This record gives sequence, structure tokens and C-alpha cells, in this order.
Amino acid sequence: MVDFILHPKRELSLLRRHPWVFSNAIARMVGMPYPGDTVRLLSDKGVVLGYGSFSPLSQIQVRMWTFDGRESVDEALIERLVAESVGRRAVLFAEDFTDALRLINAEADGIPGCVVDKYGDWLVCSFTSAGAEQWKLEIVGALRRLLPSCKGVYERSDADARSREGLEPCVGTLAGEEPPERIEIREGGCRFLVDVRAGHKTGFYLDQRENRAKVAAYANGAEVLNAFSYTGGFGIAALAAGAASVTHVDLSEPALEIAKANTERNAICTMGKSEFICGNVFEVLRKFRDQGRSFDLIILDPPKFVTSKAALQKASRGYKDINLLGIKLLRPGGTLATFSCSERMSPDFFRTVVMEAALDAKRDLQIISHLQQAQDHPEGIFFPEGLYLKGLLCRA
Repeated sequence: MVDFILHPKRELSLLRRHPWVFSNAIARMVGMPYPGDTVRLLSDKGVVLGYGSFSPLSQIQVRMWTFDGRESVDEALIERLVAESVGRRAVLFAEDFTDALRLINAEADGIPGCVVDKYGDWLVCSFTSAGAEQWKLEIVGALRRLLPSCKGVYERSDADARSREGLEPCVGTLAGEEPPERIEIREGGCRFLVDVRAGHKTGFYLDQRENRAKVAAYANGAEVLNAFSYTGGFGIAALAAGAASVTHVDLSEPALEIAKANTERNAICTMGKSEFICGNVFEVLRKFRDQGRSFDLIILDPPKFVTSKAALQKASRGYKDINLLGIKLLRPGGTLATFSCSERMSPDFFRTVVMEAALDAKRDLQIISHLQQAQDHPEGIFFPEGLYLKGLLCRA
């Protein structure tokens, strides 16, 4: 076993059960581990703090598996962690509201760098850390034993985070059958097609499930703008709730093609009008402003603008610009649902950005509700970085 000895007082974060150990916290190592190997963490006084996986190329040098110095990191631990994570979602299985949900949410579920989503009869996994990569087969094996009815397990380990660990992208079938080109899932009364092979993240924004329902409550009779629409989730939920029309805007033509297919798949959506615009959302919204177009309900769900702490200020300008445009297009009494999925953007800072956009637009906004990721995407109380999705539901 390789030992990592920390600098004085750098054990405090581990005593507070934060799962990351940065390279500048490590004073020395006794031995030479390989990437993904389990290492033991000790304070400068020799107190055992727990065990984690080694990531030599990342600033996050160690990701913790356990804070119990008596516990072994072995197949039995992995089996238990996977079983506990899946078991926590039992209430969602029981509700029968959806057949698509997150089963493992990385650090929040004690399995750093591992995400597993269930889409109908298929599981889609992403392994973005050296430790998760090392235990990949054991994690998949545990999932197969827990969910024997699943037809196959597909890997989507192609996120940028993986390259920061020195790992090559891995995409393909890990076990069982290869998934079809598009998998149909259900969410409440809606049906959606998911491209798990090439879609964003693992194929669908499962983390917005509860927010889609909250936003749809304001859609009856509304003319809706669904900006950064992807495959149409928010817009289709709005149509199902009685929206008069939905305008979907996205830069991706393939995503809009699936949005069209999703609209056709939900018969209730034919009661409202749907428009699909492929283009840069900033440019399209400026064109709408110049044309004098306006909407009763606007959804702004942009991709991650913040990739590092240094980029936060620049990214905040992008969030302000898109919210300024959205607020200007909002009719009096209209509703704005605006989001940031950048973990480095705090809820308070995001609120400030939206407030400044409203000031520049010379519009009053009421905050109706604070929004965040769905309950199957939990945030560990010792790991605030896990709260990456935040949003505001506002009335003009």
C-alpha cells in the first residue's frame, strides 16, 4: 500500500469528509502508485484519514473511496456502494412516473468519477476518473446483478474531464446488447427519444425532470420560447400542459431533428404550434428583439459557460447577455425560467447576474422559485461542488 502524507493542517478537509485531495496538499508519498491505484492518506502526524484513488495528472490528486481507515477498497466495497446508490432510487422506481433516471451520481454517491443513467432497458455509464476506470468492470458487474432485466450497458466515457485524468475516450457496449439508435423513455405523460451514443451528456437532461414539470405549470395558453432547446424537453412538457405555441431554438440540427420527432411522438403536442429554428441562440434572440417578438414563457437553459475559476467573470457576461435578451422578450406578467449548469457559478452569483440583467432591461422580476437538479442527482452535504445546476423561476 502506498502512503500519501499530507502537509500540516491539510487534513482538515478530509476530517470534514470532502472527497478531493489536491496535489498541493500532499507533502510526500511512500511508494510509487500507478494511475487509479488505491492509496492511503495520512496526516503529518501519521493519523490514517482514509483511502482514495490516485490520479497523477490531475490537480485533484486523490479522490476518496472511504474515510474509514479500517475499511478495505475491494470488490466487496464497490458492490456495496453500487447497491446502496441504486437502492436510494427505489422510491423513484416505485412512483412509475419515469423509466429514465440517474442511478449513480459520482462523489455524491461515494463513487468518484462514475455516473450511471438508466434509459428504459439500458444503462449508460460514464467513467471520468482514474479510480472509476480501474474499477469499471466491477461496477458494471454489480449493476448487472442488481438489475438483471436491463438489456445492456453502454459506455459514454467521452467527457473532457476524462482527458484531464490522462485517459483516452471510451465509447461502446460494455455488456449485453448494443442499444438501438434511439431509445424511447417516458416522463409523466410524455415520451422522448434519446440518442445515448452521440447525445449530450449520456443522451438526455435527466437532471431537469422536476424543473420541466414546474415550468410547465405556467404554460397553459402561453406562447413559449425554448432557447437552447436540445431535443425539446421543456417545450414538449409545455405543449403537453396546454401551451399555445413553442419556438425551439438550438445550434444543433441533429438535436432539433430529434425534437421534431419527439413532438410528433406526443399526440397531445399537436394541439399547439411548434417552430424549430437552427442557429446561434444569442443571434436569434437579438433578431427576435429587433423584430419586436415577445413571449409569455421563456426557458433559457444554456450549456456550461464556465470551465474554470479563471473563466468565471468572462462566463458571467455570457449569462448576463442571454438573460438580458430573454427578459427583453418577456411580456408583462410573463414567466422566465433561467438556468446555469456551471458548478463554479454559485446560486448567489447567478442570482446577481440575473438581477443585473433585469436592471439593464429596466424590468422588475419576482423570484417565484429557486430550481436545482432533480432528486436522483443528489448533492453530498460535504461536497458543495456537487450542486452544479441552479435556476430561477421568475415573473416579470
